[in-house]
Amino acid sequence: MTARTRGPRPADGTALLRVAPLLTDPATRVVVTCGSGGVGKTTTAAAMALFAADAGRKVAVLTIDPAKRLAQSLGLDELDNDPRRVDVPLGPGASAAPEARPGGELWAMMLDTRRTFDEMVAAHSTPDRAQAIIENPFYQVISTSFSGTQEYMAMEKLATLAATDEFDLIVVDTPPSRSALDFLDAPQRLSSFLDGRMIRLLATPGRGVMKVVGAGFSLFSKAVSTILGGQFLSDAAQFVQLFEDMFGGFRERAQATYELLRSPGTRFVVVSICEPDALREASYFADRLSAERMPLAGLVLNRTHPPLAELPAAAAEVAAARLAANDGPADQVAAAVLRIHAERVAVRGNELHLQSRFHRVHTTVPVVEVPALPSDAHDLPALREIGARLTAAAGA
Repeated sequence: MTARTRGPRPADGTALLRVAPLLTDPATRVVVTCGSGGVGKTTTAAAMALFAADAGRKVAVLTIDPAKRLAQSLGLDELDNDPRRVDVPLGPGASAAPEARPGGELWAMMLDTRRTFDEMVAAHSTPDRAQAIIENPFYQVISTSFSGTQEYMAMEKLATLAATDEFDLIVVDTPPSRSALDFLDAPQRLSSFLDGRMIRLLATPGRGVMKVVGAGFSLFSKAVSTILGGQFLSDAAQFVQLFEDMFGGFRERAQATYELLRSPGTRFVVVSICEPDALREASYFADRLSAERMPLAGLVLNRTHPPLAELPAAAAEVAAARLAANDGPADQVAAAVLRIHAERVAVRGNELHLQSRFHRVHTTVPVVEVPALPSDAHDLPALREIGARLTAAAGA
C-alpha cells in the first residue's frame, strides 16, 4: 500500500462520507452497495470488505453479480454459494496501515439462486415433501427464472448469514442495474404472488375451483393448457399444494429481512462515477432508498480526477506554449506535463459541475471521492489501494 495522502474533498457544501468509521464500527453489521454498471461497484464492495478485515473484523462479501470480477480480484478461481475464505497476507504494506490489526478474516461468496431456494425448502419442510417440491418441474422453473426470485433468495442468503452471527460485517454487492433494489420489493412481490388469484385457484383443485370461478374456468384452463401445456398446469397445482404450508413462513421471513435492511446496523452505499448517466442512476437509488426509509450512508464517486497542482488551466497552457518554443528535451517534457494538467483541470471542472447538480437535489447525502488508479484493480494490493483512497479524504 502506498503512503496515505489526503484525497479530494467533494464539491463545496457537500458532507463527507467517512468510510473508515462506517466499516470499523462494531454497530455496522451489513453494508449494501448499489449502482449502475461500469462504475466500480464490485471493486468498491471488495475494497471495503478487505479494509474491514485488515481492521480486525471477520467479514463476508456476497456478490449477486454473476461476473467473475470479485473472485479474480480476491485471487480465487471461482466463488459459490458457500463462504470461501480468502488468503489475505498482511505483509509489510498492510501492516504499515494504522488500522491494520491481526485477527481479521475475509470470506467471499456468490449467490446461487437455485441452491439457496433448495436449501430453504429443505430447512422448512419434511425430507419427503422437500424432495417432492425440488423435483417438481414448476418449482424448477420459478426457482431460477421467476421475476423476483433472485432478489428474494439474495435476501434469504443475507438473512441466513446475519442470523448465524458468524461474521462481524457482511458486504453485499448487488446487480449492476436498477433491479438491484428489487431487494426492497421482494417481500411485497412475494406476498402478491402467494396471495394472487391464480395461486388460490391452483391450490383449490377439482370442484373447489369450480366454486370459485364457475364454468368459465374450464374455458380458461383449456386456453392456458393450449399455450403452456396441460402438464404445466398440473405441475403448478401440485407445487402449490406441496408448498402451501410454507407460504406463511416465507412471507414472515421476507418481511423480517426487509426490517433487517432498515435496521440501524445496516447501511446502503451508492456507487457512481462523475458521468451524467451514472449520476442519474445514483439519484434514482438515493430517491428510492429515501422513499423506503432505508439507511443511506452516502455516495462513493469512483475514478475522479483531482488536479495535479494548484495551477489554473489558462496559466498552464501559457506556460506550456512558452516551454514548447524551446528546443530542450526537458522543456518539451515540462510542456507536455502542463498540457496534461490543463486537460485534467477541465475534466475536474466538469466533475465538480456534475457533483453540484447531484448535491442540489440530494443535499443531505454525504459523498467521498476515490481518485482514479492508473489501471483496473485486479488483485489484493490494488484493492488495498482503493481502500486507502476511500478512507484517505480528510480522515474519511
